Amino acid sequence: MDKVSVSAQEAVAGIPHGASLAVGGFGLCGIPSVLINALYEHGASDLHVVSNNCGVDGAGLGTLIAARRITRVIGSYVGENKEFARQYLAGELEVELIPQGTLAERLRAGGCGIPAFYTPAGVGTQVAEGGLPWRFDADGTVAVASPPKERRTFHGREHILETAITTDFALVRAVKGDRHGNLVFHRSARNFNPLAAMAGRVTVAEVEELVEPGTLDPDEIHLPGVFVQRVVPLVPAQATDKLIEKRTVRS
Repeated sequence: MDKVSVSAQEAVAGIPHGASLAVGGFGLCGIPSVLINALYEHGASDLHVVSNNCGVDGAGLGTLIAARRITRVIGSYVGENKEFARQYLAGELEVELIPQGTLAERLRAGGCGIPAFYTPAGVGTQVAEGGLPWRFDADGTVAVASPPKERRTFHGREHILETAITTDFALVRAVKGDRHGNLVFHRSARNFNPLAAMAGRVTVAEVEELVEPGTLDPDEIHLPGVFVQRVVPLVPAQATDKLIEKRTVRS
């Protein structure tokens, strides 16, 4: 039951080339930065990543994008990362953009064993009709486009079928966790972290504070340890090293 890894490097050492990864975080909030850096050092490439976005240039998943380690992304947002946008528009990266709520539910469904679900989100757009560019050719034409989605009407309203997402691995960050993998997230850093953790077959969690089993109140736990296979306790310097995406101060 003790799921603690000696280091982040040890925790990601088994991630192979071509693996699929669900990664928690929103912008730079709640990203598993230590695990991402360890994965960069590990050298795995041809990665298929599922994440709301890919950090920013030079931070978070942006480091893997810049190193050409990621070949496909399922996400909701490209902005704030110029190299991500450049690779996508140049045909160097395949990107499946989907509505943010749909992404969240596809991850949750994967974790719950639900193969697919119907949603009204995207009806009347290319999300439903197909034709969204997943990959461009070098000349700017569309090389791979999204397919049309199955439709069904419920109570007079049209819905489209979305399939669940599961991945080989998941990388997440929590403010607190115990040796059994039970996790607590801090406010907005909760974002996609529990959902990404649920979708991964092997989930690795970096935790700012490691506590002993029984310390956490059951009502305090946001994600039960059944979804987590490896726990990486951070040293104080790592726990406090948090980048701010857009710093706004009073003049």
